[in-house]
This record gives sequence, structure tokens and C-alpha cells, in this order.
Amino acid sequence: MPETLNERILTGVPVSGGSVLGVCHRLADKRFTRVKGNPGEEAVALRNAISRAGKELEELSAGLDRLAAEILEFQQVLLEDDDLLEPVFSRIDSGESADGAWAAVFAGEIAEYQAADDEYMAARAADLGDLRDRVLRALSAPQSAGDTPPDGAIVVAGDLTPSAFLELDWTRLSGAALGAGSATSHVSILARARGVTMVVGLGELDETPSGATLALDGRTGTMIVAPSSETRARFQERIAQEAGLKAQEAEIARKPAITRAGRKIRVLVNVDDPSILDTLDPDICDGIGLTRTEFLFSEGPPDEETQLQAYETIVRWANGRPVTIRTLDAGGDKPVPGVTLDGEQNPFLGVRGLRLSLLDRSLFRVQLRAIARAARLGPVKLMVPMVTAPFELEEAREELDLAIAELSKEGLAHARPECGIMIETPAAALTAADWDADFYSIGSNDLIQYVTACARDNPNLAKLADPCNPAVLELIGRTVAAGKARGVEVSLCGDMASSPELVPLLLSLGLECFSVAPAQVGPVKLAISSTEGDMANGE
Repeated sequence: MPETLNERILTGVPVSGGSVLGVCHRLADKRFTRVKGNPGEEAVALRNAISRAGKELEELSAGLDRLAAEILEFQQVLLEDDDLLEPVFSRIDSGESADGAWAAVFAGEIAEYQAADDEYMAARAADLGDLRDRVLRALSAPQSAGDTPPDGAIVVAGDLTPSAFLELDWTRLSGAALGAGSATSHVSILARARGVTMVVGLGELDETPSGATLALDGRTGTMIVAPSSETRARFQERIAQEAGLKAQEAEIARKPAITRAGRKIRVLVNVDDPSILDTLDPDICDGIGLTRTEFLFSEGPPDEETQLQAYETIVRWANGRPVTIRTLDAGGDKPVPGVTLDGEQNPFLGVRGLRLSLLDRSLFRVQLRAIARAARLGPVKLMVPMVTAPFELEEAREELDLAIAELSKEGLAHARPECGIMIETPAAALTAADWDADFYSIGSNDLIQYVTACARDNPNLAKLADPCNPAVLELIGRTVAAGKARGVEVSLCGDMASSPELVPLLLSLGLECFSVAPAQVGPVKLAISSTEGDMANGE
């Protein structure tokens, strides 16, 4: 019993993963040392450092998935941004050192991003800090290595940049504990995508020395420093249970999803990027419930053939299973260069989703043509996001009619996809029965945001942005009931669908179609098979 008194329990924000034990490995503080030369020498030194940093980023991006590569791409673009570089070289010409000028200009840029008080901008501020340090390292004298974490270590740091995360070999490490950060930062997104156990927002970690034993729980957001033998035994038991659970999940992923009461449930997958399909077996799912097409627009509007190639890849992979393709859902926290509007005071309540597509109909028409052409290969459903009133769906269908007419006139093979809507606004949920939609897909992330008036990317409002809020559940239930009354499918494609602990609740509301993150197919199917599955309304 006295041994537990030495334990120190820290509570932060859960990001991903389960229970792990390991020794603490603190990443070494960044130190940049160099001797200043004359202005000409300093300018040459900076150009060489920028070139070296660019090559490092290029090498680091090679072989990464699209999500990780896109995060690094932002930094690569900045290395060629004259608006950023010219002030640095001007300061060097005035007599400043290369490192001093670089750090000063970046300090101003970072402060500007942080002042925006927005999670998206905060993530970009972290990217800027990451790039600043990479170039400063390239400018500095070579330093001895020796910061390689031992096998099984838990990496502890005040914060971790995306590139620093990607440079670590997570197949050898147990997890990461960060003093700062949020669950929506880029490094958190990367950790979830790779299944790395991570907790952020733990506060001051200076009293956590390298070599100390740590117990980290990525589900509850807790870290125990110097756990007692009793605590270690409890964690080891939990680790063994989680390993057994993963084996069950892998086994059930290839089986149909059926409740204990014999109710058949459809489980679809969400696709952010076709590259993920290379490692995914279509037999684990009943189709694709959401294809996010924003990945195609990361560098501006793609042409029709580029979009067609991506959609065809997805439809062929599905091999006869239905594929739902969502039209561009830009705006809010997803700006697209050359497409979204700049300067909106409240972009979450601005021109986003279908509103943007109907504002730029030529851009919309290109996407509709590509989707219709891909539909000739299999059952494709077209879904429009962020709708409020039924006339928006009517206008979208009119644009689809025009796209179909153009393809017919040009003699290009195509098929007409079904046309459905995302239920994300309270207005759409409350009037779901009035929409002439071919299907509904509930986007729980935005629905929760708009029902609770809590920005979904603000960690300070996490308790209020509750998926189990009675008002949220009421609107989900109304939408499901409207779909059953009209005889059309209702699915749920937001984070709620990927949360095994919410499966019984969603089944009780009558939901019979879940669209989940690929990694969550097994956990969700296991939760379905463990649930009685009767509906609250007795149907």
C-alpha cells in the first residue's frame, strides 16, 4: 500500500490507442549554435539551409500516406514563398544573422496564426514552428546524435511537431505523452491514423525524468508516473485484454454485422483517400458510405479526368458494392485555395458545402460529370453536404440533369447516380420527412456542433459538445424515422458511428446502417454482435 503513495497521476486529453507501459524518453531540447558571417555569407548559408530542409522534407514525405504527405507539403510550399523569404533576406542585408532573421520573421508569422484563435490556424502555427526549427537545425553546427528512444519507450515532450512525429519509428515505441496540444492537432490526427497511443494536454512535464516507468492510457487520457506494482499488474492485465479484443475484432470484421436479436446491420466504410484502399479488403464492409472528395482539391480545383480516375479507382475496389461520393465539402475548417471565400467572419456558418457548389456552378458541374461517368462502373450514390432547405437539393438535381445531358450529347458513357443529402443542420433534421432525397446520411460531427452551439474543433467545449445530448439524439431519431416512413436508407457517417460504445444507443434509435473509419469496422461489428439490438419504438 505505501508504494502507491509514490505514484503521480496526470490527466490530459485522450487522443488514441489503449493501455501501454514503458520507460519515459524525453526528447532533447532544441539547441541551435553557429558563428555569424558577413551578410553575403549569411545569405548563402540560409539558401543552403533552405535547400537542405526541402530535401529532408521531400525524403520524409516519400512513402507516406496522403494525409501525412499533405501536412508536410504545407511546409515545402512555404520554403518557396517569396512573401515569406524576402523579409528574411532583407534583415540579413541589414546586418542580422541568418538564424536571427529567420527566427524573427517566423515569430511574427506564428503569432499571426495563433491570434486567429482557431484550431485550424493553430495547427498551421505548429507547422510553421516545425519548419522554423528544421531550417535552424540546417543552419547550425552538426550536433551529436544520441536522442534515439529505446524500444518500448513512451516519448514525453512539451509538444511534438508533425515532422518530428513522422521521423520516429512508432513500430518500436509504446506511445507519446505531450504537455500541450489538442485532440484536433495535426500530430493527433497522425497518431490516430497510425494507431499510436497518445495523450496530450498533460500540462507541465518537467518533473517526469527520462528512465522513469510510465503507465499511459490513451482511452481515458491519464498518465501514471512511477506506477506501483499493483498498478503495473492492472495495466498488464488490461494490455492482455486489449490484445485479445483486437484479435476478436479482426476475426469478426470479415463477418456480417448481426445483433444478438438477429437484426442485420449494414456496416460501410468512410474513405478520405483512395490510397487507403490498397491495404483494405472490400469483404470487411457492405460498401462505402462516405467518400470525402476534398483530398482532390488540396492544391486547387482538379480537372474532370483527374476526378474521374480517382472515383473509378474507388468504384472498382468496391466490386459491385454501393459507393457514396460526397460532393466538395469545402469551407468552415476546410479552406481550399482558389475555391473557398476569404475573410468570412464565421466560416462555419458561411458559404460551405453545397452552398459553395451552387455559388460556383461550373466547378460543381465538373465534379457531377466525373461522378456520373464513374457511375457506369457500379452503384454510385451522389451526396450533397451542408443543406438547409429542400430547394437546395432541387437545384443540385437540376445541375446533375445538365451534366447528364452534356455527357449524352458528347457520347461519353455514364449512369445517373442516386442523389441524397447529409443531415448536418438542425433545419434539415427537423424537416427530413419533407425532402425528396434518395437517401439520408447523418453527419454527426457538424450536427452536434450546430445543435450544441459548440465549435467541434475547440477542446475547451468538449464536455458540452456531447454526442449523447438529448437534442442530438432526438434529431437522429427523427431522421431515422423519416427515412423508414419514406422507405429510403438512413446511415450515420460521423464519429458517432465509429464509436463502439455508442452502438447500443444508435441501434435503439432504429439506425441500421453505420459508415465508419476503416480501422473501426472490427470494433463496431463486435459491439453490434454484443448488443441485443431491439429498437426503442418496438418495430
